Amino acid sequence: MMPRQTLAAILAISLAIATTNAFAPSHTRAQLPRRTSFSPRMSEIEEAPSATVEDSSAEEEELDPAQKLALEKQRRADELRSQEVFMKRSTGIHKCSNCDWEYDPAKGDSFLIGGMIKPGTAYEELPSNWRCPTCRASKDSFIEVVEEIPGFEVNQGYGFGTNSMTTGQKNTLIWGSLAFFFALFLGGYALS
Repeated sequence: MMPRQTLAAILAISLAIATTNAFAPSHTRAQLPRRTSFSPRMSEIEEAPSATVEDSSAEEEELDPAQKLALEKQRRADELRSQEVFMKRSTGIHKCSNCDWEYDPAKGDSFLIGGMIKPGTAYEELPSNWRCPTCRASKDSFIEVVEEIPGFEVNQGYGFGTNSMTTGQKNTLIWGSLAFFFALFLGGYALS
């Protein structure tokens, strides 16, 4: 027979195994350290109130190295995004906020019935009592139409003039050059 101490140890081990699941983790969810998931959206970041430095440092102590790296990358991306200022260029066209009629200085409004403004008159030179020819809104209700040039404003002066081009101008340049080279390529076959 077995000694009593060995029998008691075997009984204690079998009782411990019977009360726990052998394939379950050895710790429960309540014992796990709290980890925050890192998948913020830009809208959540902008809407969330700014946390204090103590709160963020306490949260960072609980994060594993991969989450800390992702958090640091997100902070760097937010910093670069805040530095990105798009250059805006005026088109000279002003749009009525009521009816969407556009005043083009190159056309004026003399082509319309009752229009007195000759072509070549800038919007700033219009009389203060001038009104929209279609809805009769005042001059104050017009909004200037601007083109936004993508990229950092400090980089707009570099390159061969392509950095200061709008998106539409860049698309025209790219697709136009592809069409030109395709026509040139087909022209090579026409020669033979």
